[in-house]
Order: sequence, then structure tokens, then C-alpha cells
Amino acid sequence: MEQFPPEVIYKLKTYVYRLIDPRNGETFYVGRGNGNRLYSHVRDELGNESDEVGDKLRRIREIRIAGFEVAHVVHRHGMESYVAKEVEAALIDAYPGLTNVMGGEESGDRGAMHADEIVREYLAEPAVLEHRALLISVNRSASERPLYEAARYAWKLSQKRAKEAEVVLACEKGIIRGAFIPEQWMEATADNFPGYPDRPGRLGFIGHGAPREIETRYVGKKIPDEYRFGTANPIRYTWS
Repeated sequence: MEQFPPEVIYKLKTYVYRLIDPRNGETFYVGRGNGNRLYSHVRDELGNESDEVGDKLRRIREIRIAGFEVAHVVHRHGMESYVAKEVEAALIDAYPGLTNVMGGEESGDRGAMHADEIVREYLAEPAVLEHRALLISVNRSASERPLYEAARYAWKLSQKRAKEAEVVLACEKGIIRGAFIPEQWMEATADNFPGYPDRPGRLGFIGHGAPREIETRYVGKKIPDEYRFGTANPIRYTWS
């Protein structure tokens, strides 16, 4: 089936779905939508002949070339949009290694956490930002690599703004986890950062851990409310 009948669409309202690789049963994408959004990803891959595609379309292409079809599962339907956002966010947290580019709605603040993490977050003292601090959300990458590596590569920001930053603060789930002093910002390429893939239009930095007095001032503190991260942007500037 490549689309829902009109009478089914009416009943579905807003729904949350999963795309599954039939070769190993792995969920590789979670989304939400209306109408035939569920089937749009396969159509997008068929209509894209470029070799330069994202992880989601690459996975769909691999499944197709192997002679299989993506399994489409509607996880929950008949919802209002605001409810679907919450369900989608919970599923994104529940399935590691997804090809989703963005995390779920407010997953940084209200996503999956150990019970002790929740207590620490809500009892943490808000940071008083006295430096030109560049806040970077490392929610999705901190568990995959050392904190410095997760914080330094690769971000959409201008060279001018990046060079103005006095300190980079790596943030996870609303808490500042690390403080680093950037010494040099460069284009995010494999030549500049051996071992990393090229990320055109993005920057990375070379630096070191912040001095003890800066680390003590910020690490373990809560991000001030005015600098909380949204779903789409993992960067916050604390100066104008």
C-alpha cells in the first residue's frame, strides 16, 4: 500500500509512526503527521537520484536495493497535534540510533532520564553567565563520545560569532556538563578534523578544558530559562 484511502485518513487524524528495516526488525525513524505523511519518505527516496542523501533516505535506499520494502507501523493515531508531539518525543527517546535529524519536542528538558537525574536537574542552581558563553546542546551525542568531542563538532554558526565566544558550555538535559575554551574555529571538514566526516557549512573548534575557576562557576549548574534550547536549534548565544 502506498497511500491511505480517504475514509481512513479522516479516522486517523494526527498519528505517530515508525519506519522499520525488515532485514533486522530495527526501527530507524520515528515521525508524526497527517494524511499520507507515513508514505512520503519512500516517495522522497525514489524521487532523489543524488548520492548525497541523509541517513534516513540512505537506509530506505539500502532496503530497496536489497529487494525489500520498508515496514510502516502506525504507533498511535486519532490524536490532537499537541498529544502527538508528546508521543513522538517519547518514542524518539525510546529508540536509540534513529536517523531522525532532530530530537523530540522538549526532549532535552523532559526527555528520558534516570530518576536521580531528574532530581539533580530540578534542584540545580541556575548558572549566572558572566562570560560570552556559547551554549551547545550535546543531548544526542554525549553518550556516544567524550564530552569535548561531542561539543566541538560540527555546528551551524558564523565564524564572526564563534570567534566572539569566550567559553563553550556543553549542555545535556538542561544542565551544563562541561566548559571548554575554543582556541581556533575551522570549517568542519575531514582535513581539519581527521576522523570526522565533511559537514559543509558547519564549524568545529580546537581548544581545551576551561580553567578551574570557570569550570566551577558553570559546570553542574542549570541553564538559565532564557537560554533553554528549542527542538530545532542546539546553539544559544548569551551575548547580543
